[in-house]
Amino acid sequence: MNADRAFSLRPGLRAAPSRRSSPARHRARAWATALALTLAFGAQAANEAPAAAPDPALEARVQAFTRDLRCLVCQNESLADSRAPLARDLRREVRELFLAGRSEAQVRQFLVSRYGDFVLYDPPLKASTALLWTGPGLLLAAALGGLLWRLRRHARHAEPPLGQTDAAEARALLADEAAPRVDCRHREGQP
Repeated sequence: MNADRAFSLRPGLRAAPSRRSSPARHRARAWATALALTLAFGAQAANEAPAAAPDPALEARVQAFTRDLRCLVCQNESLADSRAPLARDLRREVRELFLAGRSEAQVRQFLVSRYGDFVLYDPPLKASTALLWTGPGLLLAAALGGLLWRLRRHARHAEPPLGQTDAAEARALLADEAAPRVDCRHREGQP
């Protein structure tokens, strides 16, 4: 049917351009999409710039102090390195407490009373954290004790040496396996 339409056009009229996308159109769309994404993510990154204290010495003190604190959201990052919104709020709160004249010990105690010992990368040794501190050593001691027990048990139950007849049989079997073997399978050209 399309072939009939192509020939029925009057002279001087051209057929409508194809609705299919050309490679140039695909490239243009790809570049436009990449540009839009770059601008969107660039704007987002610009919004997340860390707030700084007006005093550079205070900002250095806040950064050093928050490196020893754990981000409550990320849990494997320090509060200074985390980009989580809660971490930003906690850094701002620490900055405000330092501006109010609180000492590092007072700020640390405030954070521990609010969030528990988990906020500290180096929690103190207490009855509640004793297993945390002694657990790795206990596990290592248990593993070494189990290994030592297994080795001693294995040494006690060692197999007796082979008798002369068994040793001769084993040598014969090994010598038989070392001898070259002849391939008896069907070969090409033979029945």
